[in-house]
Amino acid sequence: MRGALLVTGTTSDAGKSTVVAGLCRWLARQGVAVAPFKAQNMSNNSMVCPGGGEIGRAQWLQAVAAGVEPEPALNPVLLKPGGDRRSHIVRNGQPWGELTTDRWAELRPALAETAYAALADLRSRYDVVICEGAGSPAEVNLRHGDYVNLGLAAAADLPVVVVGDIDRGGVLAALAGTVALVEPADQRRIAAFVINKFRGDEALLRPGLETLTEITGRPVLGVLPWLRDVWLDSEDTLTTSANAAPDTDGPASGTLRVAAVRFPRVSNATDLDPLAAEPGVAVTVTADPDVVAAADLALLPGTRATVDDLAWLRRTGLAGAITERARAGLPVLGVCGGAQMLGREVLDGLESSVERTPGLALLPHRVRFGREKVLRTPHGTWRGHQVTGYEIHHGVVEPGPGTGPFLPSPDFPHVWATMWHGVLESDGFRRGWLGELAARHGWAWRPRGGPGFAERRETMLDSLADAVGKHLDTEQLLALARDGVPGELPSVRLERS
Repeated sequence: MRGALLVTGTTSDAGKSTVVAGLCRWLARQGVAVAPFKAQNMSNNSMVCPGGGEIGRAQWLQAVAAGVEPEPALNPVLLKPGGDRRSHIVRNGQPWGELTTDRWAELRPALAETAYAALADLRSRYDVVICEGAGSPAEVNLRHGDYVNLGLAAAADLPVVVVGDIDRGGVLAALAGTVALVEPADQRRIAAFVINKFRGDEALLRPGLETLTEITGRPVLGVLPWLRDVWLDSEDTLTTSANAAPDTDGPASGTLRVAAVRFPRVSNATDLDPLAAEPGVAVTVTADPDVVAAADLALLPGTRATVDDLAWLRRTGLAGAITERARAGLPVLGVCGGAQMLGREVLDGLESSVERTPGLALLPHRVRFGREKVLRTPHGTWRGHQVTGYEIHHGVVEPGPGTGPFLPSPDFPHVWATMWHGVLESDGFRRGWLGELAARHGWAWRPRGGPGFAERRETMLDSLADAVGKHLDTEQLLALARDGVPGELPSVRLERS
């Protein structure tokens, strides 16, 4: 078969990414060649493909679910916010200038054509393409320039499924309102609904679903339950997506407390997930200097605005808490942007208008921002452990960082810095490094072993596919992808004065 389907949501975080990942894994199990697709993603959580291009982290994970190699065509337009009105554009995996609110009308046609061409390419190579929308298709103020939601559906003749998160409340009104708010031509592409994150007796929900279908003329193709052990890589928030692993040894064995700084422009926050998934490790995301001071390990994550977030670090008192930790011999880890802050100075003028900014001076390096973006997937060793990661940055460390994951730290041996995102996903390295820290500092925490991070991710994707197969009408969803929009869908009218 050849087909495609667009999964949208009543809101951001309604479950679009979850449903797409679950459908991709379920279809791959059936022997269907399937690929995910998102025309435009706005996120600072991104990933480097094997060929060197950059895409949103969610689409990378969906590619893992589908069993296909991640490539730029899966997310041809990526907007990385650098401020409230400014985003850096990644087009077909590579940097492509800057988008400001006053340039949207100018740049939108080229970005739309890029997205349409990528989808057409994928549809020529795969049996099914499961597309993901962005935000809500009922954002009628954005419809004129839309090429991600109903604009994409119109251009590529796609049937649309709308996902609603019942855990938020008001899901029936949100689903019905999504249909009713858009123009009749767009309504005719909205074919069905899916409910996400339901807890309780589905029999109690059924009358509401029947009313929704009666009002809109569209079926509900399933109710996904709340899946506690399912987590997906976040697009744009600094949270720990991975559920904490069970601590089978109990609290007496010691808990390692990690305080991660909540930068205003954080990027690749998924670096925290392997720590949060490690048994006996508790990760707190904070902007409180006292919490950072009291933690066993302080972590400075990546940021899309190194100079601006470094200034914020100083204003909040967090810079003082970090330097005091270092002087007291307490562990600090900086990743990418966080690592850049730990050096002597930052020479920018690219991400910000400030050309020279003093760093925290805990490490000897300095960072120089250049227009050419570093996109690569390095690998190396540490204490005999294999380590892999990925690099996404304009700031280049001087002198060079060498071949291993860590930058040299001659004066502060308890300050660690790496330009490699994803480095903590290497299980042997992560557990070996944490174990060495525990031995040095007399912590009660010890590595417990258990499933590795990649293994937990695979288990999660399989659990999600199991839920899709059990709770969704996959036959109807495949029929939509194969046959397109049914011709008999009615319009839903809102009375306007």
